[in-house]
Amino acid sequence: MNSNIILSGVGGQGILTIAAVMDTAALSENINVKQSEVHGMSQRGGAVLSHVRISDKEIFSDLIPQGSADMILSVEPMELLRHLPYLKKNGWLITDSKTFKNILDYPEKDNLYKQIMSHQNHIIIKATDVAKKLGNSKVANMILLGAASSLVPLKELSLQNAIKNLFKNKSEKIIQLNLEAFDTGKELSKNYTEFIFCE
Repeated sequence: MNSNIILSGVGGQGILTIAAVMDTAALSENINVKQSEVHGMSQRGGAVLSHVRISDKEIFSDLIPQGSADMILSVEPMELLRHLPYLKKNGWLITDSKTFKNILDYPEKDNLYKQIMSHQNHIIIKATDVAKKLGNSKVANMILLGAASSLVPLKELSLQNAIKNLFKNKSEKIIQLNLEAFDTGKELSKNYTEFIFCE
């Protein structure tokens, strides 16, 4: 079993939190995991990228070669498209629909969606909008993790326990909110076919 996952977005969107949940869940199952990350300046909307590699065999590098990613999971659609060369054939693209316009010539969002939809396996979710309905837009990352969870070789319980562990120093309300966001994302993606755009 091998799974190569690229996580992308901009600073402050919780990309590294998703990585931490995956890492913690993998370790709890005694599965090998390696992670690399690049931090942008969150106050300037800088890019954040993480490579997460999960395997039942020894992992020799924490970097995913181009054409080898099973999934690109992004909290921002343009940041997802930046990393398309890493995606393997039949790999998955999963992203929030909400754009973060941090450059002057940011593309039209409909053009971004068309490029993503041109790939056979894709999920676009209004994660930020759904997160706001749950009470906090910051849990959009956990909604996306939930949406991707059935495609990740980790047990749902391990991911949920990792969320609890990661937020254990926060209030019980924060822990439950993140768990609810994860479960909501999982439910939203349950009945996807080729394309899903969840309200």
